[in-house]
Amino acid sequence: MPPRIRTRPLIFAALTLGLQLAGCAAVHPVNQPLREVDPDGGYRWGAGRRPDNDPGTLLILTFSGGGARAAAFSYGVLEELRRTEVRAPSGSRRMLDEVDFITGISGGSFTALSYALYGERLFSEYERRFLKRDVDAALIERALRPLNWGRFRSEIAADYYDEILFGGATYGDLMTKGMPTTIVGATAISLGARIAFAQGNFDVLCSDLRTFPLSQAAAASSAVPVVLTPLTLRNYGGSCGYRLPPWAETGFRSREGAWPGNRFEQRLRALQLLSNGRERPYLHLVDGGIADNLGLYLIIEELQELEASRAFRAAFGLGGLRRIAIIVVNAHSNPDLGWEKDPLPPPDIALLLQAVSVPIDRYSYETLDALQDLITEWTLRREAQRQAVHPAADALPAIEFSVVNVSFDELPDAAERRYLLNLPTRLSLPPEDIDRLRAAAGQLLRGSAAFQKLVRDLSADGGAARVAP
Repeated sequence: MPPRIRTRPLIFAALTLGLQLAGCAAVHPVNQPLREVDPDGGYRWGAGRRPDNDPGTLLILTFSGGGARAAAFSYGVLEELRRTEVRAPSGSRRMLDEVDFITGISGGSFTALSYALYGERLFSEYERRFLKRDVDAALIERALRPLNWGRFRSEIAADYYDEILFGGATYGDLMTKGMPTTIVGATAISLGARIAFAQGNFDVLCSDLRTFPLSQAAAASSAVPVVLTPLTLRNYGGSCGYRLPPWAETGFRSREGAWPGNRFEQRLRALQLLSNGRERPYLHLVDGGIADNLGLYLIIEELQELEASRAFRAAFGLGGLRRIAIIVVNAHSNPDLGWEKDPLPPPDIALLLQAVSVPIDRYSYETLDALQDLITEWTLRREAQRQAVHPAADALPAIEFSVVNVSFDELPDAAERRYLLNLPTRLSLPPEDIDRLRAAAGQLLRGSAAFQKLVRDLSADGGAARVAP
């Protein structure tokens, strides 16, 4: 078990000071208005297919929350994908180059956004810039500076992330990188709604994502309640002529075979609430893990509408797609807090933080079940359509689904598994723990039958994966 990291008194001082002065702070939302919606413009899901990889496979990575534990674990997955080669008659290519989409939540958002911005440079700079830097200490020190008194803690954090990692980059900068489309998520706390940093979501708010800083997105996605303040967006909804796309309106009217309780339909209704900027002029965003700690619902909603709406399938463009593969990187924790051995109740702050983390971890299992339910439903509908006497013209395409679950629970070494599950959720960990997390990610992928099958399937000659030295 890793050594118990006691919360330093300085943290409580910073929290107390921030809470006392928060009422003096002025709100300065950084998101800019959008004059008119352009369905083909901006940083969107549909722009994610990379032209130079296998057109028959849509490869998606989802990076969970979990502070530095999640950031290091997801980075280790990227490292292993970079080492893994797919052999084909035309030559070898890296598994990393097959990735089309990445989602990131909280700690995982730092790795996701950094890879989208840095590309290959990530593997020479990320450790120095972020992973092995004492981010916690730096944030506390900055919060205690007199010049920062009265500023919101997430605003201070965003400035620091921009200084050490993002360098003023915005989503507009990502549009020219040729990297996988990368979507990070936060939670609109008053509605409990997921807010994805994608132009489709920002269209609803009549806001232009292209000018939005990556540092602010990471700060919102990782704004753990109490520890950090919410990050506020201005809601300009209703001022840019936004309307639900035709496939969504059709889905509302006819349901197109969608079952009651369709999660995508529920999501659309939440977006309708968000589109009224007069009633809800401000949105206060907190840690994305509260609504979707695995980053999977960002994917599930898209897949579910692909299944439910032929109009959306046509708009998305599924021609030639044979396989959808999802690598779920789950850096969940299961710490032994030792509270059951102490007759005294836990401290209030510790209790409050645990009350936030427990539902996040438990909800993650339900999200995995939701993904499996969707795959099963797609498969059953596809089989029923195939056996029909008169197959429908809009039948579901024959797509194979592959899910690779990368989590500490799969580690064969019980001692190592217990150690990593007990690592705290902070933005800083000792360098040796960062390296153990990276090594565990590589070990899990190499030992995953589902991952190895995926690599073989991507090889034109059916050969096995080869790990580069």
